[in-house]
Amino acid sequence: MILNIIILILMLGVLVFVHELGHFLFAKASHVHIYEFSIGMGPKLKGWKGKDGIDYSLRALPIGGYVQMAGEVYEDDKKVKKERFMCNRPWYQRLLILIAGVTFNFITALVLLFFLALIWGSNNQKPIIAQVEENSPVANAGIQAGDEIIAINDKKLSTWDEAQVRLIIKSKHDYYTLTIKHPDGSIDDYDVTPQVTKDEDGNETKVFGIYVDNTIHKGFFNALKYSVTKFASVMNTMAITIGNLFTGNVSLKSLSGPVGVYSIVDQSTSAAKTSDVVSNIIYLMAFLSINLGFINILPFPAFDGGHVLFLIIEKIKGSKVDADLEAKIHAVGFALLMLLMIYITIQDVIKLF
Repeated sequence: MILNIIILILMLGVLVFVHELGHFLFAKASHVHIYEFSIGMGPKLKGWKGKDGIDYSLRALPIGGYVQMAGEVYEDDKKVKKERFMCNRPWYQRLLILIAGVTFNFITALVLLFFLALIWGSNNQKPIIAQVEENSPVANAGIQAGDEIIAINDKKLSTWDEAQVRLIIKSKHDYYTLTIKHPDGSIDDYDVTPQVTKDEDGNETKVFGIYVDNTIHKGFFNALKYSVTKFASVMNTMAITIGNLFTGNVSLKSLSGPVGVYSIVDQSTSAAKTSDVVSNIIYLMAFLSINLGFINILPFPAFDGGHVLFLIIEKIKGSKVDADLEAKIHAVGFALLMLLMIYITIQDVIKLF
């Protein structure tokens, strides 16, 4: 348990640090006044002033870090030159600073996925059915091994990740319409009603009877293809999930916070072989890096995407948005995020125990 907690803290810490490093490097290159660049949060353990005048610090809690810049929304320090406030830098520089953190997270994910596939190999991402369980809903519908799922409920898809998410989302009917492309190129629709099972806690699981092709492919170009395909697939499944949260087809209870991620870390480290544990952790780290980047780029107040949205509004209207109004909107957004995080954490704890 202690080892899993340490692994979780280090993973989240590294990913948040990478995110903040992106902001820091682009802010420094844009000549924005930076007060402090911190590795970790909480009480300061050690600090030093660099030759560039920036305070660098190492803090007690290894859960990321932060960049403290002057004038992120408005001029907030009379001692700083006007041109060095972030809010006074050219529009394109502010945009680059804001998206740099997300960009660094995405690059990190791509590198991790490439390294994972290069060392351990990867399976086929196409939703081609390797095997069908006898007397299962899919078998009874007439779907066979070798068939490829190209759409579910008229929603096109190209990877197993997307197929799995579509099969989790509530359907308008008791059945799911699977559009199947056969090996001969012909296409048919099949209505499949899953078997629903419940565990001791009342959690439902839908059983379709589909087996994924787990054949491992190796090689440099395969790793390159896998990293890009998997990255795009995870991004797409996140977009599908967020979209269905608003329609009610996906419940907030399905989301996970740090406690929920701990459970995933526990599963990842329970593998028998050390090499499998390492590969599981690398994949989880890549997955979390994509999640962190995706969530941060959403156009919601307090996120990087929220700040970008105000920049876009500024560009459209030809003048800056009222600084006080923007600051208040970001404060409200942050408060709502904290409430959501508390709710998700409570749900995670309930699931855990």
